This record gives sequence, C-alpha cells and structure tokens, in this order.
Amino acid sequence: MQERDVDIAIIGAGSAGLSAWHAARKHSDSVVLIEGGEYGTTCARVGCMPSKLLIAAAEAAHHARDTEGFGVRVRGEIEVDGGAVMARVKRERDGFVKRVFKSMQRIDEADRITGDARFADPHTLVVGDHTRLRARNIVIATGSRGTWPGFFEAAGDRLVVNDDVFEWDDLPESVAVFGPGVIGLELGQALHRLGVRLRIFGVGGALGPFRDDAVRELADDTFNEEFYVDPDARVESIERDGDQVVISFLERHSGKRLTERFDYLLAATGRRPNLDRLDLEKAGLAIDDKGVPHYNRFTMQCRNADDSPGHVFIAGDANQELPLLHEANTQGRIAGDNAGRYPELRAGLRNVPLAIVFTDPQMATVGASRGELEQRYGGCDCIATGEASFEDQGRAMVMRENRGMMRLYAEHGSGQFLGAELFGPRVEHMAHLLAWSLEQRLSVSRMLEMPYYHPVLEEGLRGALRNLNANLQLGPAITERCMECGPGD
Repeated sequence: MQERDVDIAIIGAGSAGLSAWHAARKHSDSVVLIEGGEYGTTCARVGCMPSKLLIAAAEAAHHARDTEGFGVRVRGEIEVDGGAVMARVKRERDGFVKRVFKSMQRIDEADRITGDARFADPHTLVVGDHTRLRARNIVIATGSRGTWPGFFEAAGDRLVVNDDVFEWDDLPESVAVFGPGVIGLELGQALHRLGVRLRIFGVGGALGPFRDDAVRELADDTFNEEFYVDPDARVESIERDGDQVVISFLERHSGKRLTERFDYLLAATGRRPNLDRLDLEKAGLAIDDKGVPHYNRFTMQCRNADDSPGHVFIAGDANQELPLLHEANTQGRIAGDNAGRYPELRAGLRNVPLAIVFTDPQMATVGASRGELEQRYGGCDCIATGEASFEDQGRAMVMRENRGMMRLYAEHGSGQFLGAELFGPRVEHMAHLLAWSLEQRLSVSRMLEMPYYHPVLEEGLRGALRNLNANLQLGPAITERCMECGPGD
C-alpha cells in the first residue's frame, strides 16, 4: 500500500469537492482530490441538466398540443418518439459530463486519487486497498444518494430513482412516482407530457417547497387539473407481478379502492448523505442522530467529539443542509478556503435561501417561509403579507399561462422585505430579483421604486409588492414592539 502525506485531502469530486479543491490550492500545492465513483458532478450526470433536457422535450410536446387557444391549428396527432427523446437526453447529458471531466483533467493526475475513502484515525484516510493518506486537514464532500422506505423493495428491479431514468433507452408506458417534492414533480410532469401514464403519491400533504397554505393549495389544484397527484396518499400495498408493479390505493377524489399496474415505481422520497462508508467513528467527530457531523455553517468546520473545533470540514449534499448546486459551490469554496488557512478561519458569506422547481407553472421560494418568520419573531404579529394572482396578469394572459399566485412577506415597522413563495409562469426570474433584493436588505418601498417594463410578468410582482406595502404598518413604535420578540429570540 502506498503511503503519502498531504496538507489537504478532499473526499468527493462533485461540485462541492471541486470548489473546495480550487479554494484550497490557493493556500497549498499539496492538495489531493479523492473520488470513489464516476467523475462528473451529480448536476451534470443525474441531476439538474438531464432533468432539464427531459423537461424541455416535454414542454415542446405540450406547446405543440396547446396551440388551439391561439387560433393555430396543428393537423394530425402530435407523436412523441420516446427513443429519440431519451437519445437526445443522454447525448447532451454526456456532453455536459465531458465538459466537467475536461475541466478536471487540468488537475494533475498525481493529485487525483480513485477509490473509496474511509477514516483510519482523525488524520489518516485509507483509499481502496492501495493508498494510505496522512492529511493535515480533510474536507468531506461525498454528496448524497436516493433513499426510500423499505416497503418499496417489493417492486424489485422495477424500483428506480432519478439516476436510473436518464439511462432509459425509451419511455415506459406507465410510472408511479412516490414523493411530490422537487424531483418527483419535475420528472412526473415531464413524463406525463411525454405520454407516460402517471400517478404521484405523497405522505403528509407536502407539495414541492411550499409552506404557505394558500400557495400550496393552489398548486395542488392546478397540477391535479393536468395529472393525478395526492400529497397525502393512502397506499395499501405494493407488489411485484411479472415485469410490473401492482399498487393498491384509495383514490383521492372518490375514496374508492383502486388497483393499478405500472412499469416502474420511481422513488423520489429524499436523499441520504454518503457518509455511512467513511468510518466516521474513527474520525473523532461529534455526530448527530442522522450520522451527520456537527458543523458551523459559516466556516463549514466540524466539531470533535469533545466539542472542540477540529481540522475536518464538510460541504455540499453530504451535510444535508441545502442540496442545491449553488449552495454546494459556496460551501465547497468556504470549506476549502478554511482547510487551507487552518487553524485560522474566516466566516464565509452565505446567500439567502433560493429554490426553484422547473414545473409548469414554476415553483420558487426566497428567504424564509411565513411559518419560519413567525417562529423567528416569537409568534409576534410583526409580519405583513402581500399577494397577487397571475389569473388576470396582462402578459400571462397574452401567453395563455395565467395560472398561479405569489405571496410576499415583510417586517412591520422597518418595511424590510423578508421572503416569498411564488407559483406561476417563469417565476425563476422573479425569484432571482427577490433574492437579490433580500441580499441587499431592500425595503418594500425601495423595491417599488425600481423600473418595471410593460408588458412583462414582473408587473405581477409589482402588484404583489403594492399589496404588501399597503398592508405594512410603518414607524418606530411598531419597530420597537417587534424588536421585543424580534429576529434571533
């Protein structure tokens, strides 16, 4: 076994690991990157990019079928060539992966180690059966993988996760999706629009990222006009029969017991961090009940079992905080920088929460939810809400995409904008504007002073801001009252 000493070892060559490597290299030439699986980030290989390729194909099919309302008639039936759809998805996906791999090749081969890493002691990693690394500091960036309840195992090899979808050579006839979160809704709607028979089942009533009851209920009604989704389903049994999965459930609207057959059961029920094979008990870290090290979200530094700050850092999906690409990049950069300068540390800039779901209508959240804000302010009535509907919004009506609503939140007294939940056409762009406004701590009145072109969807955002501004109680007396139970209490 090869013995080697390095300054910094980074476990995982995904988005967080690559960001950590580049940041750490500014402090030392002795940095190694360890990867146990295939090179190429989750985003490029099985996440953001292939899913958007599938969604783009679905949108093309949907728009081709939906021209009648514009007075445009398409003669003949719209046909979806499932094989051609999946061939393009895989071809373009492979191109994105190659670009990532090409950028990785700039890293010296001697600094890239292939194999599964595990701790032998707090400063020593064993990689595969070939390398023993002694590292001054270590960054864990091992990512995550799909997880599902044990009773899904009854589906056998008909049980798939999103990773498997992008390896299909053709589209199946039917799929049962479990989990109406980001992955389940995006892939579910795309498959439906490409002609796949679909049902989506959930537990507990959650739908996408929404926490505001009004927005969630409207999204629920809107999606159910197009395809079946039950966020709080009563599934009685899952069985394998031949090459199909047989699912018995109580139909949401009628309450009748139905038994249906599907080609696949797609589990979109969450992801678990890839930490269970690292032998973390030998790393001397403090671990929570989910097996994740305790860490500081501003430095990404893990704490030792004796509660002292340590030389191990964690970034990206491995810490389960915010499994998003831009967050992985940010966390990786902070972790790598601090691993490089340790024992000196610097608090990294953490951006405001921003999440976007590429369904139609799109879903987005910015900042804190209404519930989180009420908890933050100790239940005090210090939060104002404003809303607007897309049903009568001019540009949305022109496009025949006038579905959805938005709810915005601000602080009484100061008038500072605090967060939003958006459901509507192309809200990815408005979500960015709101995230930038929140980063700059703008007040609602200042946001209303910005230019709004006509006719654009952002005029709907202005309407919500006007409603929010009208509901605000401003002035020092209100501010002082809210500060009594204000942020941080």
